[in-house]
Amino acid sequence: MKHIRDLPEIIPVFPLPGALLLPRARLPLHIFEPRYLQMLEDCMKTPHRLIGMVQTRDVPANQGGEPRLHAIGCAGRMTGFSETEDGRYMITLSGISRFRLRKEIEGFSPYRRAEVDWKGFERDQGDVEKDPRFERAHFMALLQRFFESLDLSTDWDSLRDADEELLINSLSMLCPFSPEDKQALLEAPTLITRRETMVTLIEFALHGGSGKERMQ
Repeated sequence: MKHIRDLPEIIPVFPLPGALLLPRARLPLHIFEPRYLQMLEDCMKTPHRLIGMVQTRDVPANQGGEPRLHAIGCAGRMTGFSETEDGRYMITLSGISRFRLRKEIEGFSPYRRAEVDWKGFERDQGDVEKDPRFERAHFMALLQRFFESLDLSTDWDSLRDADEELLINSLSMLCPFSPEDKQALLEAPTLITRRETMVTLIEFALHGGSGKERMQ
């Protein structure tokens, strides 16, 4: 799937607050709810094997009682799959492209499906993005303070060696930001904007929401 025309107009959507998928990144998921087990079985029968990850919105549910969805999500192709002895699935989604949700499809499916628009996200299927303004030393120092404040550990050598897209996108997905903050990271139009958004979120958290200090 190298072009928008190759992507389907209707895909299953998986609303999972806090679970962020980005283009060219991988997201492991543990699936056990019956309706999503059905979603995976149906997905595997399609040629594209796409699932759309979407954040839910903090607003009243729709008439069916389901939480409302954000307008923009990211579709991933199922590239890893294993089944446990008790019938649960461990899968890996590889991010393909963001999309704009046009409308949900009503029907008898136990899981949610949506008609989506891929236009405007052509960059997602292009080459790896670069961030020429990325100052790794300053960013890593800020990140270390953030991890220490949350008592988190990581493989710092791997982070220092990772290229900027892998680093920024992986951190966007893994850091304990709120669902609304992760939505902002998803919607960032470029890698530069995503990195700037992340720096703002980290600084805001480090300074108790005061936002007084900024990276020099």
